[in-house]
Amino acid sequence: MKTQEVTLETGRRAAIVDLTDHCARFLANVDAVDGLLSVFAPHATAGVVVVELGAGTDADLLAALDELLPRDDRWGHAHGAPGHGADHVLPLLAAPSLVVPVIGGRMALGTWQSIALLDPNRDNPHRSIRLSFVAG
Repeated sequence: MKTQEVTLETGRRAAIVDLTDHCARFLANVDAVDGLLSVFAPHATAGVVVVELGAGTDADLLAALDELLPRDDRWGHAHGAPGHGADHVLPLLAAPSLVVPVIGGRMALGTWQSIALLDPNRDNPHRSIRLSFVAG
């Protein structure tokens, strides 16, 4: 198994960060052929998703997340920015990890699919992602 950690700056607002190019570069650097790519966010308030990005989708995703997890005072987990408790509920909707098949050194994603970090947490502008490749 080969592993690499990527550090990202997500800023002080909710963000969707495209990880697809990071993943492709990692696979090229480890000479991946066939196997599995694991993408893991070691954070309690961020998730990793496979989604279509661009063409307004990013804003739609963040708007939907705000509707599902409003940033108000309903949350028992009350430290940090207003509504931060919602960030801790995110793993119910977006897991902190995913696995993607790799065939011939390339991720077997659909035409419009991208791998992205979903990070609604305004309190933590720095994130890490762990990429691991296991040959098949």
